Amino acid sequence: MIRPLLTVSAGTLSSRLLGFVRDALVAALLGAGAVADAFLLAFQLVNVTRRLLTEGALNAALVPAWLRVREHNGAAAAAAFAGRLLGTVALATLVLAVLVGVFMPLLIALLAPGFVGQPTLGMAVRDARLMLPYLAFAGPVAVMMGLFNAQGKVGLTAFSPLLFNAALIVVTAVLLFASDDDVAAAWLLSATVGIAGLLQLSILVFNSRGEKLATPLRVSFDTAMRAFFVKAIPGMIANSGPQLLIVIGAIVASSTPSAVSWLYFANRLIELPLGIVGVAMGAVLVPELARAVRGDDRAAQSEAASRGLELALGVALPATLGLIVLREPIVRLLFEHGAFGAEDTAATALALGILALGLPAQVLAKTWSAAFYAREDTRTPLIATLLALAVALVAALLLGRLLGAAGVALAIVLGGSSNAAVLLAQGLRRFGVSIDAAARRRLVLIAVAAAAMGGLLTLKASFVLPWAAPAGALAQAAALGVLIAGGLIVYGGLLVLFGVVRPAALGTALRSPRGLRG
Repeated sequence: MIRPLLTVSAGTLSSRLLGFVRDALVAALLGAGAVADAFLLAFQLVNVTRRLLTEGALNAALVPAWLRVREHNGAAAAAAFAGRLLGTVALATLVLAVLVGVFMPLLIALLAPGFVGQPTLGMAVRDARLMLPYLAFAGPVAVMMGLFNAQGKVGLTAFSPLLFNAALIVVTAVLLFASDDDVAAAWLLSATVGIAGLLQLSILVFNSRGEKLATPLRVSFDTAMRAFFVKAIPGMIANSGPQLLIVIGAIVASSTPSAVSWLYFANRLIELPLGIVGVAMGAVLVPELARAVRGDDRAAQSEAASRGLELALGVALPATLGLIVLREPIVRLLFEHGAFGAEDTAATALALGILALGLPAQVLAKTWSAAFYAREDTRTPLIATLLALAVALVAALLLGRLLGAAGVALAIVLGGSSNAAVLLAQGLRRFGVSIDAAARRRLVLIAVAAAAMGGLLTLKASFVLPWAAPAGALAQAAALGVLIAGGLIVYGGLLVLFGVVRPAALGTALRSPRGLRG
């Protein structure tokens, strides 16, 4: 699985890095006050939509269903199924966008009760309505990405989200130099979101010419479509668990000035490793497991699950330690510009350090969910996600009063951990979580290598960062680059030394993948 996983991860990493550039520009443009809180809350709705639809969530239900139709009825029947699905989803998201626009004031009031009676509420409603065209485009984008993934063509789906962030970066950069009115800037930036969604759809349509992925295109609510959505909607909600946890946090934090912005920017850093793992698991591990489950190949199921878990934790553990150790200099370098001040950096860094503690659990939840999706069980991940949201809400109400935004961040960690625990317990009860002996050995060695990297990183940071802090942004960037590169070299070197990664075997896998077709 390594080559398609690396392809998807590279695309996700590129998109996330562009997302950092975008968020750094937004922070400089809007700061962390009322205008930023309004814009970022509205943008959370877009992010939830992306998780619900485009970032592997619909894929979890579409891939097994499409494979089943193709195996039983042939390629033409699979294309007809996809055509009905594409037309129906396009109509449904268009109607949903109109309804959400009508009821947007009520929705924003429910999501941010602290905004009620404040000018922030009106700004958030306006920004969210301007972003709504994205919702209409997101449905067709999600279906087309799922169809490409089902055929093993993961490269296009991995890199198409780059257009979304690129469009926002261009507009934000122009506004940063051309506009002194942050309210008008937020208005123009919100309007750009829909255009960015159209760009992403256009590139997918252009590359599907002659493929006959979804023909004929039509709207249908027949039995097959209803059965698909009964399975898909729970999976879409469940796959959006991490983003929904942040929304729960924003609901509670909305009564504290700037807290919504602090949590948003901290979570953006968490989403880098989480997105790499989560999108890769959805695009690669779900199809691989689905084929093994449909063939009743126990050995293939165990191997896919074991390798997926190794790759997931191999990214999550060093990322967790790195974000905790380097949280403040990272936030300062990325966001402390323009209207985003030192106080905002300190609060965001504190939230980041706490959220990073929950990253391994969230990655495990993403990985274990794939085993349920491959069996076309979307109900169990949904129940686990709903329980996680309930835990997070209760904990946020309690801890938020005591610790402010930091307490809300801790509540999000507790929610994500409960999600992973429920999925593991249900997996053991239902079909067993079969992890082979090689994975059990390598996971211990991965943890040791990550801990060693974290210790050395802490030691090096204590010498390097005090020197770089007063020397300006360029010196800070250089110091961070050295620390991160050094940490990666130490971690990678230990993995090779421990035999977790064998360069020769890795090279063979990259040249001749035996997993996904195409």
